[in-house]
Amino acid sequence: MADTWRLLITPPARGAWNMAADEAILEHIGRGEAIPTLRLYAWHPPCLSLGHAQPFSDVDAARLAERGWDVVRRPTGGRAILHTDEITYSIIAPADEPRTAGSILESYNRLSIALLQAVEALGLRVKVKEDTGPNHDALNPVCFEVSSAYEITVNGKKLIGSAQMRRKDGVLQHGSLPLTGNLARITEALTFTDESARANAAARLHARATTVQATLGHEVIWNDAAQALVWAFEATLGLHLEAGELSASEQARADELVREKYNHPGWTERI
Repeated sequence: MADTWRLLITPPARGAWNMAADEAILEHIGRGEAIPTLRLYAWHPPCLSLGHAQPFSDVDAARLAERGWDVVRRPTGGRAILHTDEITYSIIAPADEPRTAGSILESYNRLSIALLQAVEALGLRVKVKEDTGPNHDALNPVCFEVSSAYEITVNGKKLIGSAQMRRKDGVLQHGSLPLTGNLARITEALTFTDESARANAAARLHARATTVQATLGHEVIWNDAAQALVWAFEATLGLHLEAGELSASEQARADELVREKYNHPGWTERI
């Protein structure tokens, strides 16, 4: 019999709340107060997220404010992502969950197979990028310019960016599948030495990353992408996903984390 996990589909929310919700769920799972969870979500307004150790100086705060975009620092590593026109997933499980056990790359590989099946169900011919050794683009500030090990690519272009965090209470992996829109918009919110450098970064991003619509030639709506992800995680990982909601305790903790961490410059601008 398949293991039962919780499925959370939450309404579009600000970046600080999205990150706080993932961490609140992780804490509750670590204490045995919640079961492993697949959460699917979106962002409103658009939000620039920074990796855990990424310098805040990468952000052009004035340009960000002009566009009405948020900024948040993720608990996971990696580089900047502009979250808009996408579906975001998070997998949150206890430390002893077999599907996320082993090394980071081993668990990445297992979860990547599910992601691969999901995007193939949407009609894309994709593959998983194998581990090819050291990443020589480590200082690049834009996540979608660089494909890391076990991420999903199509026609050599990055399609899904993911990052993972491990703590004593469990594992959190989240990632973004861009559905439509201009991926190069992120360069409008980052610092560059001059406008020529900004334009060059935008061109590189178009050459190295893509969206579902750009690949297929037609739009895939959010609900269809969500359905594909649910099907693929159930089929590939041997799960039964049961629709649920955040508990009152998880909601309260998420609200607390928004106030004290994710919406606070002491966290967002700490580096």
